[in-house]
Amino acid sequence: MKLTFMGAGSTVFSKNVIGDTMLCPEFHDMEVALYDIDKARLEESYLLICKMNESINEGRAKIEKYLGTENRKEALKGADFVVNAIQVGLYDPCTIIDFEIPKKYGIEQTIGDTLGIGGIMRGMRTVKVMKEFAADMEEVCPDAWFLNYTNPMAIITGYMQRYTKVKTVGLCHSVQVCVPHLLKKLGMDEYQGNYIQKIAGINHMAWLLSITDKEGNDLYPEIRKRAKQKNATEKHDDMVRFDYIDKFGYYCTESSEHNAEYNPLYLKIGRPDLVEKFNIPLDEYPRRCVNQIARWSKQYEELMSGGNVEHKRTGEYASYIMQAITTNKPFVIGGNVINNGVIPNLPKDACVEVPCLVNSSGITPTYAGELPLQLAAMNSSNIYPQMLTIEAAATGNRQTLYRAALMEPSTAARLSTDEIISLCDELIEAHEKAGYPIF
Repeated sequence: MKLTFMGAGSTVFSKNVIGDTMLCPEFHDMEVALYDIDKARLEESYLLICKMNESINEGRAKIEKYLGTENRKEALKGADFVVNAIQVGLYDPCTIIDFEIPKKYGIEQTIGDTLGIGGIMRGMRTVKVMKEFAADMEEVCPDAWFLNYTNPMAIITGYMQRYTKVKTVGLCHSVQVCVPHLLKKLGMDEYQGNYIQKIAGINHMAWLLSITDKEGNDLYPEIRKRAKQKNATEKHDDMVRFDYIDKFGYYCTESSEHNAEYNPLYLKIGRPDLVEKFNIPLDEYPRRCVNQIARWSKQYEELMSGGNVEHKRTGEYASYIMQAITTNKPFVIGGNVINNGVIPNLPKDACVEVPCLVNSSGITPTYAGELPLQLAAMNSSNIYPQMLTIEAAATGNRQTLYRAALMEPSTAARLSTDEIISLCDELIEAHEKAGYPIF
């Protein structure tokens, strides 16, 4: 089995996914191709993965590194699985552009990697690279599965699924951590590992539709009571999602700092009181980037200085998918797939996040049913800008990009139509000057 890791300079994440896979008996002798365009980061990952291979796998895997676009086809050639974890434009310059230019128009963001004007621009520049990946894969590994971890998830995955022949699924760990996080926050740890959940919607806004204990008792009444009480009595880091529970009736998968910018309800020009009330961390993603860059060297030294690089299997889906497809032992994931009716009251071409069965036949979405109307409305407000962004990136149509931004709920609530187009033009020009053209 050959696993190709795109964006291998994401060293800790590549360690987790590749380490998980090495721990599967079926894959001890696998071939690993590490690909990146950053020489220093690729070398760091290569050294660490080789060291881990010796520590946990008796050196049985074959590890190769491939630098730069000129070596991309060779990295992909003959791959069975391709994991995608690239970040086009990195923090500097592109994340800085995504945050600083909108500020001139009064728009502040928290994460900017999924929707909002920052998410739209991130999607545009990333799809431009995905076109090249897809062309190479269709030529040199046409049967490979593309496991996408790169955000904006619905835009990148939706593009690959609708506009290429590459077998693609989008993966995000927010589904796995949703309920454990909620139960811990509400002091309901007695139910950890003793619940049955149903989650469906879109990436970063999939809904916890039901949750019972294993005897069938509904846990939502107690969750709703405790969440409302917690929001009323203390400041904490999940106030937006707890407000969702109160106002919309349901909790969702991704964090409050993410969801604060997916709708027009919490971030408004001239309303700092709402930022304070819901404890919203503005500029959270740039802050994380700066902190991560500052601590990376120390992390790398710690990983490499302890002799053996150890690893325990994580909850990331990638290795479980590879194992299920290879061995035909079924496994269920929360996957991002084209809707095609699995959620009937969302658009059929939307990229949705639903339970999927994985076995030797591939990845099969399961029927989730209609969402409660208010949840479908919230999802749809994000889906249509996502689909317009995909169309703009696929066709290179600037007008379609304008329309994606015009329909993006948080941006549209704060700017006029002319201001939104001006903002798009300024962002497009800044990306061009930075060497990461949108078109």
